[in-house]
Amino acid sequence: MPQPAAESIASKLNFRYEQGTVIAVVQDAKSREVLMVGHMNKEALIKTLTTGYLHLWSLSRRRLWLKGETSGNYQIVTDLRVDCDNDSVLILVESKGPICHTGNSTCFYRDLGMLKN
Repeated sequence: MPQPAAESIASKLNFRYEQGTVIAVVQDAKSREVLMVGHMNKEALIKTLTTGYLHLWSLSRRRLWLKGETSGNYQIVTDLRVDCDNDSVLILVESKGPICHTGNSTCFYRDLGMLKN
């Protein structure tokens, strides 16, 4: 997507969460499995829209990051949807490897029973 179109879309979102972000739910485009939840600021959203690769805002590192930049497990965006309040996005991706830093295909691989120990 061209930069001006991406900026126009970004201007319509409500970046109201911590550090000026929206919630980003990442879902597998084929299986519809939820892979992870992260944050996007305006820069991350525009970079995602213009490159087609998932970019997020790291709250802990306070910086933009390309998902897969160190592992090579890039996430190619196939669709992006906005919720009714314009403060959360659903990003459908084609994964080029596990999305979780643990090597799992999803960050939601643990059930509540695993938290008891």
